[in-house]
Amino acid sequence: MLGRGYRVIPSRRRGGGLGGRLMIFVVMAVIAIAGYYLGTARVPNDITGEVQRVSLTPQQEIAMGLQAVPTMEQEYGGELNDPNAQAFVDEVGNAIVRNSPAGNTEYQFDFGLLADPQTINAFALPGGPVYMTAALYKELETEGQLAGVLAHEVGHVVARHAAEQIAKSQLVQGISGAAAVAAYDPSSPGSVEAARVAQMVGQLVTLKYGREDELESDRLAVRFMADAGYDPRALISVMEILAASGNGQAPPEFFSSHPNPQNRIEQIQAAIDAEFPNGVPGGLVQ
Repeated sequence: MLGRGYRVIPSRRRGGGLGGRLMIFVVMAVIAIAGYYLGTARVPNDITGEVQRVSLTPQQEIAMGLQAVPTMEQEYGGELNDPNAQAFVDEVGNAIVRNSPAGNTEYQFDFGLLADPQTINAFALPGGPVYMTAALYKELETEGQLAGVLAHEVGHVVARHAAEQIAKSQLVQGISGAAAVAAYDPSSPGSVEAARVAQMVGQLVTLKYGREDELESDRLAVRFMADAGYDPRALISVMEILAASGNGQAPPEFFSSHPNPQNRIEQIQAAIDAEFPNGVPGGLVQ
């Protein structure tokens, strides 16, 4: 009797362990979701027309971006030692900001060229720092194309994509962590894979947001370029140049984790058609 009773106890404990992990998942997931909705504010964005959930103020975004500047510059080889090229980037970038709604924001825009000769990329830090690598700069053929890249990055800043991503990533990490805890079972090696799958799901959700952000920045770039006197069709030629620059190899970093060039070209053309239903006017800088 005692032997049979003793053998039944582990079975109940295993069931209780599963229920316990499920309860932990529910509690952790609720905390993560509550933290997202209670720890963020619904803020209207005057430029995009959206109501966003963010947990940072513009001043905090600016401070965060400035803090990240040294690390990002070091990662891409430091500042490019080319005063003429830097002056040209400053001129075009400042024209975009000055003549578009971006100039009416609190953000502190600053444009930099980085020395990396191989990584084709451009990016914006929260609050205003915008960077382009030397590898991307040398691929561009016209002033309008340069304006297109910079306007796209300015779009990320004013659309507050970084602030949105921070809030969303905290939610995703919380739910993924809860799923990993619930899936893990020391007596079952397969549970480790389940935990990894849960983490991958979180990464895919973040990737989806990144794609939407890129397309929104493309649409904003069309507006900002036109405001500053640049032909927005130059942004399409940027996509074509970068798509061809891979030469059958891995795509440029500029396209990493984001929509493929053809899809972006279609979206940019749609944005141009919406902005100029009667056709793009003449006299714009290409």
